[in-house]
Amino acid sequence: MDRFAALQSFIAVVDHGGFAPAARRIGMAPSSLTRQVDALEDRLGVRLLNRSTRAVTLTEAGSRFLDDARRILDEFETAERSVREDGDRPRGVLRVSAPVAFARLHIAPFLPSFLRRYPELSVEIITTDSIVDLAEENIDVAIRLGVLPPSSLIARRLAPHHRVVCASPDYLGEHGRPAAPEDLVAHNCLVFDYQTGPEDWCFRRDEAQKRVRVSGNLKARGSEILRDAAIGGAGIILMPTWLVGDDLRAGRLVRILDGWTASREAGEGEISAVYLPNRRGSVKIRCFIDRLVAAIGNPPSWDAEP
Repeated sequence: MDRFAALQSFIAVVDHGGFAPAARRIGMAPSSLTRQVDALEDRLGVRLLNRSTRAVTLTEAGSRFLDDARRILDEFETAERSVREDGDRPRGVLRVSAPVAFARLHIAPFLPSFLRRYPELSVEIITTDSIVDLAEENIDVAIRLGVLPPSSLIARRLAPHHRVVCASPDYLGEHGRPAAPEDLVAHNCLVFDYQTGPEDWCFRRDEAQKRVRVSGNLKARGSEILRDAAIGGAGIILMPTWLVGDDLRAGRLVRILDGWTASREAGEGEISAVYLPNRRGSVKIRCFIDRLVAAIGNPPSWDAEP
């Protein structure tokens, strides 16, 4: 076990850029962390880290050793997890990260039946619209929306992620209905407050692609705020169907720009569950994703035609 502790210490120093920040992060005294790495280097007979008063960097041998060290720890953690989660009954604590609105609308309703089915399992839901580091935050599985950037995470598709342009009947009755993407320039578009610069919405139809710079008198970080404002007649929104599907079916919102599809630049892609490679084979993760896929349906209920 001392060898595994030494590997963990070495990786922590590399990941956090030094002994002091690594010690703070993992709750260990810097002197203890230093002794762990020193002992590892003595055992191997090579220097893994270059130390100076300004920085700690990998030696050539350290660079070669790092990937093997990560793999060894991942395999060890996987073996431990398979023993703890023996059989087909998930147990322990499952930490799930999900976007705020998606968690409220599509994860919270499914949790009661999930917890009744697996009484030995406890679930912690961490709601955030930011991308979290699964390893650093000790997250078992995270829900990601749209196009996934390249990464080492394992991803499982839950559903398509489609966005539609829509507005309330009152707004369209007062201001008219846009017939083409460029018509949006003359309308009040409600946008996310994630950037300080202008907002572009991107569309495609067959081979044609259009980028439109939109603006409006309301910005918000919460998608549900923008949806509610649109329902109240404040303007036009570009939102995922998992958020506005019920409103479209009920007539509170009306889909516009028929024939045009929001492009991948506008957030198209998939709704995915992602987890670390060392969580592969986890019974609790598999059961959670399986049940969530079943609850969402194929096709998802929110993509049903109005």
